[in-house]
Amino acid sequence: MKKLNFKFLALLFAAFAMSLTFVACNDDDDDDPDPEPQNEFIVSSNISENTTWKTGKTYILGSRISVLDGVTLTIQPGVIVKGQAGTGANATALLIARGGKLMAEGTASEPIIFTSVADEIEPGQIASPNLDPDLNGLWGGLLVLGKAPISADAEAVQIEGIPPSDPNGLYGGTQPDDNSGVIRYISIRHGGANIGEGNEINGLTLGGVGSQTVIENIEIVSNQDDGIEWFGGTVNVYNAIVWNTGDDAVDTDQSWAGTLDNFVVVNPGDECFELDGPEGTMEAGQLIKNGTVYAGDAEGLADLDDNSIVEMMNIYFFGIAEGQDFDLNPAGLVAADFQATLPDGAAVADYFKDGTDAYVTLVAEAQNTVGADLTKFQGWSWASVSGALNNF
Repeated sequence: MKKLNFKFLALLFAAFAMSLTFVACNDDDDDDPDPEPQNEFIVSSNISENTTWKTGKTYILGSRISVLDGVTLTIQPGVIVKGQAGTGANATALLIARGGKLMAEGTASEPIIFTSVADEIEPGQIASPNLDPDLNGLWGGLLVLGKAPISADAEAVQIEGIPPSDPNGLYGGTQPDDNSGVIRYISIRHGGANIGEGNEINGLTLGGVGSQTVIENIEIVSNQDDGIEWFGGTVNVYNAIVWNTGDDAVDTDQSWAGTLDNFVVVNPGDECFELDGPEGTMEAGQLIKNGTVYAGDAEGLADLDDNSIVEMMNIYFFGIAEGQDFDLNPAGLVAADFQATLPDGAAVADYFKDGTDAYVTLVAEAQNTVGADLTKFQGWSWASVSGALNNF
């Protein structure tokens, strides 16, 4: 009887062990060895520690997001950043505060795209699958603020587009070689949300940005306010497209002391250029060169102040309509090698006023020998892949 009990217990133990093995195998089979990766993230608070946004992912701005002083935000190639809808103090934007850094280094094959949540674009795409390139005001924009000198009524002031209650909106200082990071192969689309009467956010706002900051291969598409606006600072910008802005394409203020080199302006809503003079005691000028400007529906070609300080050279104007003009030649304007295609029979002085006609050579359309190098925009920009630049 004892032997039978022993054998029974041994068999029972073996059966129990087998059942455990079976259950364990079933548990393993139920586990998903490759769970679906998360590809979309909502950003709802300021960035207060070094952060990386990764290739293949989409990041949604749930509010105005600031990269704080001393913090670096790295955005890898191919990332999509989308802003939620919002106006007034709730307008979404990405703001790089003074002392913060943005390392947004896209590539020609994987640009970084800033757009609206209404845009169904996904990583790997260049053109929007559902939004037209003339739809604006769906979110805010990108603002980069630094510690370089500005010509204003104080050393540091609040940037337009950001409520005065936000201390991260201050810009300006005494460091001309300040470094706010690297911004390369970037397309910013459908922005310009209004935070108050006459106070919209530009596609790319550069406030007191220093000369050690790298900005090149930039596209602004359909912003409700200006395309790129500089407020003082010393930063240079290379290879820029500004397409379908509701206001000015290129706007400079407060004695920006840098260079815009190799650029295209397409169809702004107001001026192709608004180039304002200093607002304080500091006086410095900018160099704007190697540009191709299609006036389209613009109100005018250029609007300058009496005290504007700017050198402009190697710029080709075409697509000009009656009433569009380059309307002022201040003492601080130095210009050379403008070329323009005008309507048949038009006089140069009717479009380039106050003596600026002396800088202009008339040419037949597409026979210009000055202007932008369009090869710099091929492949990575929406304007290029859409064919908008085909006739330039």
